[in-house]
Amino acid sequence: QVQLVESGGGTVQPGGSLRLSCAASGFAFRNNLMSWFRQAPEKKREFVASISPSGSNTPYAGSVEGRFTISRDNTKNTVYLQMNSLAPEDTAVYYCKTILDDGVAYWGKGTLVTVSS
Repeated sequence: QVQLVESGGGTVQPGGSLRLSCAASGFAFRNNLMSWFRQAPEKKREFVASISPSGSNTPYAGSVEGRFTISRDNTKNTVYLQMNSLAPEDTAVYYCKTILDDGVAYWGKGTLVTVSS
C-alpha cells in the first residue's frame, strides 16, 4: 500500500537548520511529483515546495525560497527538505504529499518543527 513517512523534525533556535526526510513506498516513486506542505498552529495547511520526478523542477513558496531546498533520491525512494535560517514563523507540522495517476492524493502523518528561543 502507499505509505509516506516523514522524519527529522524537532526543536531548533532561530537561525538554525533541520533536514526533513520523507520515505515513500507502495508506488512508482521515480514517476511522481513530490511535495512538502506545512500547517502552523491555528493556520490552514500551506504549500512549501515541490520537486518533479527527475528533480529538475523545484517550485517554492515565496516565504521559504532561498532558505529551503527540496531534493530527492530516486534510488532510496526518499524526498528531503533542507531548512536553513529557520524563524519562529516556520514552526509547523510538515507533511509529505504525492498524487498518483488516478488523481488520488496521499499524505504522510507529519513531523513537527518548532523554532523557538
